[in-house]
Amino acid sequence: MTAERPHPDTDLIPAPLDVEVRADSPSCFSLDERTTLDAGPGTHGTARWLRSTLGAATGLPLPDGDGPFAVRLRISADVERAYGPEGYRLSTDGSVAEVSVVIEGGGPAGVFWGAQTLRQLLGPDAHRKARLVRGERDWDLPVVTVTDAPRFPWRGLMLDVARHFMPKDDVLRQLDLMAAHKLNVLHLHLTDDQGWRVEIRRHPRLTEVGAWRARSKWGHRASPLWNETPHGGYYTQDDIREIVAYAADRHISVVPEIDVPGHSQAAIAAYPELGNTDVIDTTTLSVWDTWGVSPNVLAPTDTVLRFYEGVLEEVLELFPAETSPFVHIGGDECPKDQWKASPAAQARIEELGVGDEDGLQSWFVRHFDRWLAERGRRLIGWDEILEGGLAPGAAVSSWRGYAGGIAAAEAGHDVVMCPEQQVYLDHRQAPGEDEPMPIGYVRTLADVYRFEPVPPGLSGAAAAHVMGTQANVWTEVMEDRARVDYQTHPRLAAFAEVAWSRLPAPEARDLADFERRMAAHYRRLDALGVDYRPPSGPRPWQRRPGVAGRPIEGAPPNV
Repeated sequence: MTAERPHPDTDLIPAPLDVEVRADSPSCFSLDERTTLDAGPGTHGTARWLRSTLGAATGLPLPDGDGPFAVRLRISADVERAYGPEGYRLSTDGSVAEVSVVIEGGGPAGVFWGAQTLRQLLGPDAHRKARLVRGERDWDLPVVTVTDAPRFPWRGLMLDVARHFMPKDDVLRQLDLMAAHKLNVLHLHLTDDQGWRVEIRRHPRLTEVGAWRARSKWGHRASPLWNETPHGGYYTQDDIREIVAYAADRHISVVPEIDVPGHSQAAIAAYPELGNTDVIDTTTLSVWDTWGVSPNVLAPTDTVLRFYEGVLEEVLELFPAETSPFVHIGGDECPKDQWKASPAAQARIEELGVGDEDGLQSWFVRHFDRWLAERGRRLIGWDEILEGGLAPGAAVSSWRGYAGGIAAAEAGHDVVMCPEQQVYLDHRQAPGEDEPMPIGYVRTLADVYRFEPVPPGLSGAAAAHVMGTQANVWTEVMEDRARVDYQTHPRLAAFAEVAWSRLPAPEARDLADFERRMAAHYRRLDALGVDYRPPSGPRPWQRRPGVAGRPIEGAPPNV
């Protein structure tokens, strides 16, 4: 099981705290048929993952056992004290008579992240679903000690499954890709004007009607083109339970988003009484088939509050507090025109004493803030929810720039930084006409690598409220998994390193070293079957010639 040749696969992404390549041992050794898994208390979930995933790729049985050729999984109080529950130490060594691979985690999550690093050390083919038959020396490991821990506890990806539905198996695949990059929060955008994607049994029309639209705009909303194929789909409650359990096995939390009071036309199409019936005939509305922000918003009535309380009661059951302490309620981009024209809404403003339509939206958000807090959950919403004030436990997703996050953190609220100018991965990756359906500012791999979640000048007390960061993937112009892959990768690797690794200031980051390590990572993505954007530009089948986007020229503002 020993060898004397160097091993190339120490180009880890995200970069760990420390990698020590030991010169006093053979340069590398191999896992083989004798390799066993020795799982200590609290590590059996990682052992199952190694046996099913790494076992399939290597063809090795990896049975239980504590013999001389074992991969040992342990939870270590010393590692927890030094590096926290997600920290780990991975050490490898070998000889003719013994092999030592030890992963010590500060907690179960740390052991799992260490296993992800082990997989990278074994090379790109360890990311395949079946073994490639090449020879006896396929599974060499370098003799190293890797010490590692994340910078942020919230390392997220927001996936919009409302604009274009992503089937359950594709969501499970996204969770595997997140785990491979040590990301640990999946924010699922489940409802919007263009579709409702989660089964609510007490309100079946939400999916019978709200999950389907007759056609879809093809390209940006200014495009004259339409895809006339009806589009839709939804997750059954058991689908959601499976997604949540699959995520939990990978130490990923799933944050459900039920958008209120705007972005709600699909719900109003299913239940017209939810809309402002004194302004428009809501029975004529259908699930919206174009992009942008619909003017049709929820009515500020007790009937609507009770309806959404019922929705959230089922959502809380599907997303248990142990794995999903946060519930996202949107709260963004709520046009006020219908409320201004509605006698009922104006009467509600006067009755509540909230002053105006902005106060009415704040009342709406604060109602669910209290409702969720009473049930042991924390509300999180887009940064518009700051307008009118929040309860102490509420958190903010700062999307319009840094400003909302700064204001929230200085006011003592926890924040997830996800400014659209920096980490909206639906924005185009390069200038030029070859980029498919180009949206927004150019955000290259290097741009994402230089993103800094904690803005300079934030006080120490406020900076402590930055829970982490999140890359957002809005799918108006991503009609299928391949398009999501293209927009997300390889930039997700750069984002993952920003979220996990303790990088220097943006101007001091070693982009050349990152790009060198990406050469190995592209081979991992190939093995995983990811349809990423190549460094040289889109492949012919990745282009969408003649389909309009909405490119914005120049550098994005730093707001």
